[in-house]
Amino acid sequence: MNEIREKEAIDAYLKLLQAKGAKSDVLHRRCLFIDLLAEKLVGQVSNGEVYRDIVENVMDSVPADAWHDSLTAAREFYPFWMKDFKAIAALNINPGFDVKPIDWRPVQASLKALSDRLETEKFEAAENWPLKAYTQALRYEGAEQSLVDTRMKLAKIILIRLRTAPDKDSKAYRAAVDQTLPLFSIKHSRRLFLVVVREFYHFWSGNPDAASMVLKEGAGNALI
Repeated sequence: MNEIREKEAIDAYLKLLQAKGAKSDVLHRRCLFIDLLAEKLVGQVSNGEVYRDIVENVMDSVPADAWHDSLTAAREFYPFWMKDFKAIAALNINPGFDVKPIDWRPVQASLKALSDRLETEKFEAAENWPLKAYTQALRYEGAEQSLVDTRMKLAKIILIRLRTAPDKDSKAYRAAVDQTLPLFSIKHSRRLFLVVVREFYHFWSGNPDAASMVLKEGAGNALI
């Protein structure tokens, strides 16, 4: 079977990471996952849906502590596999390649332990503000109370996971999310969590247009 497309994409991706200053340990971790992913991509049609489906299947075999590194590689490798040179150029100009990954990871916990904490957990003012804004936006869009309650529980789990982050920025948010995803063994629940992840981020980061981002048809629930 022809593997030229995958080999060329891998070479180009790793060369760019190296040129941007990625250290050998980063390159090694990315290469391990990309090689695994590329095996499944050989012979597949080049489109986003196929890529996302294969990534989801491959992630099932990835250890929980490697999810952040692996998903980062999957996100970055996609335009190389698609030969989307405009997207690669845009990522190259902007800080789109994570060559200096965050060392922090959220405290290890099970999904049950996190869910149990929600019953008694107290949230600070800086945490309550995005929660309240998210709740109001959902209600304004006509969401039923059961939907609001479910989304609030998932948003609170994100906040708990972020508690020990050294910086409250997008890199910490993504790391917290990526390392929480493998706790969801049921894919339907994981996909709902991803919808909340993407909606809640706008409130957490202070986006003034956050309210316009909720309950949108076709909201992303894929891993990447």
